[in-house]
Amino acid sequence: MKLHEWWPRVSPATRNWLIAHNGEPLTPLVTSEIMSATGGATEPGWWAGDSTDGPHLTDGAVDWIEAIANGEDPPPVA
Repeated sequence: MKLHEWWPRVSPATRNWLIAHNGEPLTPLVTSEIMSATGGATEPGWWAGDSTDGPHLTDGAVDWIEAIANGEDPPPVA
């Protein structure tokens, strides 16, 4: 599932967290909600994977979220 598809499926609180903490490692709660929205599936267009400090989104996903935060209508992340 693409980022623009799961974005409206997560709670406003999660979307707000992703905007406020854009580029930071995901919390377990945020990760859980994204996985619930996607049925547990990840895609390389938005999922960078785990690191020592937690899971991360890709640079493309971070840019997409920043554009959303700025009131833009960005194209879907590949």
